[in-house]
Amino acid sequence: MELKNDPIAEMRARIDQMSRLITELHPLTPKLGKPEAQSEILRALFELTKQVEVVKKQLLRAEKKDDSKLL
Repeated sequence: MELKNDPIAEMRARIDQMSRLITELHPLTPKLGKPEAQSEILRALFELTKQVEVVKKQLLRAEKKDDSKLL
């Protein structure tokens, strides 16, 4: 499957990449040594994670709808 011809696959690849990057930020946050900043950053990372999951869910729904059209 060629990613450039499949927008769902291309978006899935990019959102998976975003998910990995966000996850990599979590263990770095305590190393800042700035409790107030850490708290806000962790809150923001949690919100980002939630939104990434929304995108993943919508891509899955879109993919399932595309598959049902083939039947």
